[in-house]
Amino acid sequence: MIVAHAKKRVIGKDNQMPWHMPADLKYFKQTTLKKPVVMGRKTFESIGFPLPGRRNIVISRDPSYQADGIEVVSSIEAALKSAEVSEEIMVIGGGSIYEHCLPFADRLYVTEIDLATDGDTFFPDYLSDGNWQCVLEDAHQADSDNPHNYCFKVYQRA
Repeated sequence: MIVAHAKKRVIGKDNQMPWHMPADLKYFKQTTLKKPVVMGRKTFESIGFPLPGRRNIVISRDPSYQADGIEVVSSIEAALKSAEVSEEIMVIGGGSIYEHCLPFADRLYVTEIDLATDGDTFFPDYLSDGNWQCVLEDAHQADSDNPHNYCFKVYQRA
């Protein structure tokens, strides 16, 4: 599972990320490349195209939903079963997909963005239960391309 979130675990507003962080986009690409990515329909539509170099599995309740370059499934269980032949499945959103997949996750790739912003979509409160151990932390200061301080963290289920 991979996510970038602002303070209060905000991940989106009006079906968009309320920030632009090229360093995080690069991290996302290198972390997910050659792995299946599982996402909800709204997340797919906000991206606007299948992510190259990855098997794109989109969850939709609409059985007639289709788009070029993606595999459509009707449930989270079907998505995980479809991708289970892979060593690592990357769940990439949105909010309800994260919430339902979190119990199945063994590893979280989290980009914490030092930004207080309003949002309507949130990542679940993953740290409150004490089940996650941070195994990697890589902090960065804002720069000319990335307007906010940020930190890449990898959590392993304890």
